[in-house]
Amino acid sequence: MTTTRILDYFTSLVAEDESLPLTEAALSLAQDAYPDLDLQGVLAEIDELVLRVRRRMSDEADIKQKVGVLNRFFFRELGFTSNLNDYYDPDNSHLNMVLTRRRGIPISLAVVYLEMSEQLGIPVRGVSFPAHFLLRVTTPDGDVMLDPTTGHSLSESAMVEMLEPYVQRVGESIGSALRVLLQPATCREIIGRMLRNLKSIYLQTERWQRLLAVQQRLVILMPGSIEEVRDRGFAYARLDYLRPAMEDLRRYLDDRPDAEDATVVETELHELRQRMQHNGE
Repeated sequence: MTTTRILDYFTSLVAEDESLPLTEAALSLAQDAYPDLDLQGVLAEIDELVLRVRRRMSDEADIKQKVGVLNRFFFRELGFTSNLNDYYDPDNSHLNMVLTRRRGIPISLAVVYLEMSEQLGIPVRGVSFPAHFLLRVTTPDGDVMLDPTTGHSLSESAMVEMLEPYVQRVGESIGSALRVLLQPATCREIIGRMLRNLKSIYLQTERWQRLLAVQQRLVILMPGSIEEVRDRGFAYARLDYLRPAMEDLRRYLDDRPDAEDATVVETELHELRQRMQHNGE
């Protein structure tokens, strides 16, 4: 598929919050690296895994029993887990490769788990916890937090310990932050976090064409975020796409003339103008 068709497809997937298909949208991110990817084939692969695990569940199984069967199948038999040997490999965010290698990062593993649990009638939601995406299972006895890399349940004290590096003060402030951070994430928020993970990787590795693809998706996903427009402008500039770079950066300054980074953006714009003059444009 061409870049235009890939982005048009993504645009159609994320157009409405109510009908946003999480797994398909998450899988579509892999098209930037695998433009000929058979998305329906990968989705059918997940469906086949669901059929396999469903055969092991009795019709009378309650939620906790279903979770136990799914966890044994997902983590023990299939062996899904974190790719600790190469945590920052972009393929850890590409669901086709996560399914092939049974390795990923918390959020990509969670998306596969969420798809399977939904088909099995298990009420599970994703939770955008700092640095480690979580799963929230609703049972008759209350909600249980699961680590999507192991299937282990997490106690409140364990989550407080995970949270401590990300809050300024300890004590009651952590407890308050914990309650807020354990709220279920929307599908749009999950896709946004996956894209920002890729954005960070491509920035660090200076893979500018891949970064631009991610930025284009972020602008589509979050049209109200002028900061993503700015960052797309910087990505365009890295690739010498001077006119679209200037358009994005001007748009940012028009919207945020008093932004803290206004001087940085103005400097970049000045350099882009000089490059255009040098190129005779």
